[in-house]
Amino acid sequence: MQKLREKVYCFYSYKAYQESITNKITQLTKEGLGIRSTARYLKISTTTLLKRILLIASKIQLPVIAMHQRYEVDEIKSFIRKKKREIFIVYALNRTTKEVVSFNVGSRTKKTLKVVTDTLLLSDAKRIYTDGFPSYRYLMSGKVHCEWQYQTNHIERMNLNLRTHLKRLNRRTICFSKSVAMLAACLKIYFWG
Repeated sequence: MQKLREKVYCFYSYKAYQESITNKITQLTKEGLGIRSTARYLKISTTTLLKRILLIASKIQLPVIAMHQRYEVDEIKSFIRKKKREIFIVYALNRTTKEVVSFNVGSRTKKTLKVVTDTLLLSDAKRIYTDGFPSYRYLMSGKVHCEWQYQTNHIERMNLNLRTHLKRLNRRTICFSKSVAMLAACLKIYFWG
């Protein structure tokens, strides 16, 4: 009886708990596969995949922001569950390295923008370039803030890359995120995973 149990247990393994699956989840999330298609490909349940994505995102270390750099800040509109529930992703891009240094997900208010701009101001930014959205003027001084549409080319290109790579950010889609936490986790994996 003991030998029979050993044989049964040695063949049993649930793929979601394998170490290599984390790298595959990160890679497939960056490639823009949806939750259901990733779960089908990896042969794990969608609930397990959602939990793993949140776990992977929670373990990602935030990048160290370099002092005295130039940044671009912009926002992208998306939706949660349906088109009536708009959500905005505000993020900052380092102009020289083209890396995302900070982001926040929320409504298009000063409170959401302030999280990103305060991070940049604490790093003693040389210049922060934004588009013509008026709330930026109230959050930053005129010495640091530069509002000119031709100075945000890099971040506008990054917006296009995000919309192309992450299915949940496409303009004409039905693949919206169901929660803000999942949207933030997928963005964290895409930016820094």
